[in-house]
Amino acid sequence: MATSERWEEHPSSALRVSEGFRLEDFDPTAKPGFTGKKKDGKRLRKHRGDLLAELQERLFAQGRVGDERSLLLVLQGMDTAGKGGVVRHVLGMVDPQGVQARGFGAPTEEELEHHFLWRIEKALPKAGHIGVFDRSHYEDVLIARVHELVPRDVWEPRYDEINEWERRLTESGTTIVKCALMVSQDEQLDRLEKRLKRPDKHWKYSTADLDERAHWPAYMEAFQAVFDRTSTDAAPWHVIPSTRKWYARLAVTELLTSALESMDLQWPTPDYDLDAERARIAQVRRLGH
Repeated sequence: MATSERWEEHPSSALRVSEGFRLEDFDPTAKPGFTGKKKDGKRLRKHRGDLLAELQERLFAQGRVGDERSLLLVLQGMDTAGKGGVVRHVLGMVDPQGVQARGFGAPTEEELEHHFLWRIEKALPKAGHIGVFDRSHYEDVLIARVHELVPRDVWEPRYDEINEWERRLTESGTTIVKCALMVSQDEQLDRLEKRLKRPDKHWKYSTADLDERAHWPAYMEAFQAVFDRTSTDAAPWHVIPSTRKWYARLAVTELLTSALESMDLQWPTPDYDLDAERARIAQVRRLGH
């Protein structure tokens, strides 16, 4: 299967926040750039997943020999948007030893005593790893803004702080892929209701979910500000329609695979004599050890 099969436009451009992007015009049921159906998308994700796994292993191998590069996937979205499903179904296709996943909830008392990026810095992926943030430093300009957890003169400068921090991060060798998974209010309500119908999903439901949902307009305003203020050349935002879960997972798979491809990862050159080691193995085999 060709890499571009069914992608009329690559998601790195079809989903990237560009000038004039407005959430109010966004269709969460769409599948920008992809002309295939669900079965096509699942087949293509598996195909690209095979390459994703190989590239992740190359990244990990390079990290073992001193390459400082890493990749960070930032996932944001309202409750039920599918962030956990992306982690399971996309990162589940690669070797888990090369993945560092972290979720960010309310900061602890210790974390509150530090700069808001302190706890984020501590969770960054090590060299050779793919890091995944299920929610991230953007909570400090989303929930903190919506619920007025800090004054405006505290959260307002954070957009510029984030941009500068991400710029330094990319310059030090971390490629950042930022994805916002978006669903409609109706879709979110349907998904919350489904959680109540399945015993294996009850644990994912919180009685506070509906209360949080009441702030939807404020969250959309906050997300719009995030896209307007922090989608940069160094770390652009990709806004992914997520009503079709298969499409969202396919899009993230493609974005990650393409990001790793752009790193031109090669298998490390051995620091030992291949012929000598083959001879040693042959000798051991002859001696029957």
